[in-house]
Amino acid sequence: MTKRRSRGDGGLRWDETRQRWVATLTVGYTPAGKRIVRKGTGKTKTEAKNKLKEIIRDYEDGLTIAPGDYTVADAVTYWLEHGLNGRDAKTVRLYTDFVHLHIIPALGARKLRDLSVEDVDKWLAGKAALLSTRSLKLLHSILNRAVKNAMRRDKVKRNVVDLCDVPDGRAGRPSHALTLTQAEAVVTAAERAEVRIRAYILLSLLTGARTEEVRALTWPHVVAFDERRQAWLPVEEIGWDHREFAVYVWRSVRKKGDTKTVKSRRTLKMPARAVNALRLLSEAQDKVRATAGDSWTDTGLVFCTKTGTPLTATNVRRDFRKVLEDAGLTAAEWTPRELRHSFVSLLSDSGVPIEDISRLVGHANTVVTETVYRFQLRPVLLQGAEAMDDIFPMSGEA
Repeated sequence: MTKRRSRGDGGLRWDETRQRWVATLTVGYTPAGKRIVRKGTGKTKTEAKNKLKEIIRDYEDGLTIAPGDYTVADAVTYWLEHGLNGRDAKTVRLYTDFVHLHIIPALGARKLRDLSVEDVDKWLAGKAALLSTRSLKLLHSILNRAVKNAMRRDKVKRNVVDLCDVPDGRAGRPSHALTLTQAEAVVTAAERAEVRIRAYILLSLLTGARTEEVRALTWPHVVAFDERRQAWLPVEEIGWDHREFAVYVWRSVRKKGDTKTVKSRRTLKMPARAVNALRLLSEAQDKVRATAGDSWTDTGLVFCTKTGTPLTATNVRRDFRKVLEDAGLTAAEWTPRELRHSFVSLLSDSGVPIEDISRLVGHANTVVTETVYRFQLRPVLLQGAEAMDDIFPMSGEA
């Protein structure tokens, strides 16, 4: 009489039709009470037993419902559908494009449980000649998060992507900053331009606010200091007949309206040129609002279209390049975000300490400022030598 296998050891039988040994193991039940069975087959009894051992090992490791044919494509597709709740539509489109252009064609058919560190390293290395380092990091992040999601759902034992380093990608166009002469030319050209882009450029260049923060600025966040009440109040309430003005940089055009980081929430006093430009914009906007009538959408935005709706990045870039052309610069070589780089560079060249610059641009610490704006910052290590030369000057002797 054949000895019965113990409970939990699975089953092993010969399938006459398929001419193969079949190993089976019950790994759980569906919500409807139906058994979930995993199977493995082999031409020999030993091969089928080895498959059964693998199924049992996965079961004991907690991979109770992981199908053997679950692929990388399945994992990233599931993550795109269920792991991006609350993300901006633009971000979802970007991630989806990266998945379908780079991940699925190269790794999609690979069984997730068989994906190795070598597979991911070779894939990233192959992409390094085509993509920037930033794009490579994004690709790695997408795949990493998709596999982590699969781990939480017991589809794979470990995340090999987390063990891989991201190589350096193709060099992109480095960000650069306006020199003082160029900045003066841009300011002059901006003051000849249409009032909206004039205010946009002067506010960005003279305060260092991010372009995404400037586009989200609202009139209640443009304030003046009321000396009588000793308080900062919106210019909408108290007008422009004051000496000190500031902007509350508390919002951005991100999905939930938050600034990039908590430290990015800051209040910036405005230079006189920026104040004058915003005053002119306010007056012009009042006239446009009165003319537009019912077609005006009251968003409260400082920078908006002729009907009050939000500006797009394309709107800003188009008007910005017209001003740069008028200033005698090659417009295609510049983007609005480089007004912020120019702000950092001009302050650094003027001797403003990096600690102060870091606070003004809303960075958590000076390390971020030094990393992001390393080409714009004046080397501070020279200051020690310069100071020592002043304290201990060379004598007249050789």
